[in-house]
Amino acid sequence: MSAPDMIAPGSAATGHGRPARTRGARALIALAVLLTLLIVVAPLAYIFARAFSEGWRVYASNILDPATLHAIWLTSLVAVIVVPLNIAFGIAAAWAVAKHRFPGRGILVTMIEIPFSISPIIAGICYLLLYGRQGLLGPWLGDLDLQVMFALPGIVLVTMFVTAPFVAREVLPLMQAQGTAQEEAAVTLGASGWQVFRRVTLPNIRWALLYGAVLCTARAVGEFGGVSVVSGNIRSQTNTLPLHVELLFNDLNAVGAFAAASTLTLLALVALALKAVLEARRG
Repeated sequence: MSAPDMIAPGSAATGHGRPARTRGARALIALAVLLTLLIVVAPLAYIFARAFSEGWRVYASNILDPATLHAIWLTSLVAVIVVPLNIAFGIAAAWAVAKHRFPGRGILVTMIEIPFSISPIIAGICYLLLYGRQGLLGPWLGDLDLQVMFALPGIVLVTMFVTAPFVAREVLPLMQAQGTAQEEAAVTLGASGWQVFRRVTLPNIRWALLYGAVLCTARAVGEFGGVSVVSGNIRSQTNTLPLHVELLFNDLNAVGAFAAASTLTLLALVALALKAVLEARRG
């Protein structure tokens, strides 16, 4: 068999194989783009189209409505309280699991992940049965004149529960991969515990920490199920922005509901943009 006869079949296979693979890749890309347009882009575009359907003045009047402004303020306040607390909890939990060996370490990891597997509504019901007026601790809280349910403390508690794993789960793998060699070296050189954390541990986890904080913030701002149980959904008192959107729909104020929803959407888009930037920096 001559050299041309030996080369020709391989060349033909390669020539026909590449277009086939290219067509398959193009089909998958087209399918992914189509699904993205239908599932993500179209609903987002519809939200903003309905929000501005009656013009900028109506949109602005709906956003500047006192009830809507209160919902935005309450949502922001909850996020401002919850995110720093969860950052502190996430760092402490990840540090304990990654840097130390102790009985119950696996149980702690499981407890951190429980909010991922429990419905927020179930969590809200549990808090209601525990801290509500007729709950286990209700009479004791009543004697102290402390109101947890249908008030800011209940909203903060259930939001903390729902968002608790985000920072810890982002920081923990990085701490485990880095080990303890750098911290031990810093201690032998005379660094205090705070100096070790600030100058060694924190710089190594800063991008993962910021990434987890962004995810935590996005989840805290958009939480609906658990908050709807513990807040009582009292207009201009305990309704957060997601709950306010529902109230506006129930009032048949569709334009106002979409205007409030557009605020949530903008917050989500900002969170996604920050998430993409942090992913690039981590890479």
